[in-house]
Amino acid sequence: MILPVDFVTDLLNPDLAFLPKALLMAVLSSVVCGVVGTHVVLRGMAFIGDAVAHAVFPGLAVAFVLQGSLVLGGAVAGIATALAVALFAQNRRLREDSVIGVFFVAAFALGIVIISSAPGYAGSLQDFLFGSIVGIPDENVTVAVVVGLVLMVLLLAFHKELVAVTLDRETARALGLPVMVLDLLLYVVVAAAIVISVQTIGNVLVLALLVTPAAAARLLTDRLGPMMLLGPVIGGGSALVGLYLSWSLDLPVGGTIVLVATAVFLLAWLFAPRHGVVARAVTRRTARLAPPAGAVAP
Repeated sequence: MILPVDFVTDLLNPDLAFLPKALLMAVLSSVVCGVVGTHVVLRGMAFIGDAVAHAVFPGLAVAFVLQGSLVLGGAVAGIATALAVALFAQNRRLREDSVIGVFFVAAFALGIVIISSAPGYAGSLQDFLFGSIVGIPDENVTVAVVVGLVLMVLLLAFHKELVAVTLDRETARALGLPVMVLDLLLYVVVAAAIVISVQTIGNVLVLALLVTPAAAARLLTDRLGPMMLLGPVIGGGSALVGLYLSWSLDLPVGGTIVLVATAVFLLAWLFAPRHGVVARAVTRRTARLAPPAGAVAP
């Protein structure tokens, strides 16, 4: 295992130009997913996040076959599928999760069919599913940075409305907020965040970037503002440490980043100040030992 100073040296080595690009993409995608994931966790949308990850796959496949932009292809597919779900979910005979299950799994199957028609698809399919540290073109890095900034601006501009819908949909509807439009906006944001992340961490593992850092932050604080700060900090830190470990130990970068984020979540689950297992055990023990109200101390 190399020392951190050697990792920094490798980052500055012009012969390893792919390494700083991979670090930028990993940290960028983790930070963006950390912010977006706050809404995913608060709304209980983990299934939707997983489904959107499947939905962007046919767009990535088409972009690969046509030698186009993976970011653009995935975004178009994710947005189109989100629109279809929003339309079909208006039929009250079907629950939204049923519609999501139908369309997003179908989209993933379509992606497999499309990419299998391209020569040499096996290696590319593996990159789509599990990420690739060395195969990120410069133009995709630029697009990812721009898309990430746009997503942050959108979430900031509609922060109050999205939070209102998250906390109480019926009250938000009574206040005149366009709940369906805001839902669609969040679907689009989730899709775009997944698209810029899938090249580094892969389609299979990208859900972890959305859920795990935000879930850890949820355990550490009861306030939305600090949670939206802690989520990207945990995600970005996990990306940095994960990339370092994967480079040092020759491990898959996506899986290593996810395992580091999971380790942070487990630490938060155990040692969070108010909601951790240890803190709750201490609170219960203190409550048992405390004298009843009104009792006279000896």
